[in-house]
Amino acid sequence: MADINITQAHNLEPAQARAAAEQVAQRIAKEFDLACQWHGDTLKFGRSGVEGTLTLAGSAAHMNIKLGFLMGAFKSAIEGKVAEKMRSVFASA
Repeated sequence: MADINITQAHNLEPAQARAAAEQVAQRIAKEFDLACQWHGDTLKFGRSGVEGTLTLAGSAAHMNIKLGFLMGAFKSAIEGKVAEKMRSVFASA
């Protein structure tokens, strides 16, 4: 299993951070066909071969993704797309 861990700092109020996290979630859900659900300040997402969380904690958003064997082959591409989306959304929100 391949793991992806991304932390993105931000200066957003809690409501703004949650809205930014929603934008990231909608993008990755659409692109990777994931089901997403909030549990407090943690957004859980997954599908066969992919599971993860996006947690809002103070002035940072933490993304943790676990990729199954087949999806692990695309780790670099997935990590790059998700990191760029988090940077752009949390910086511009």
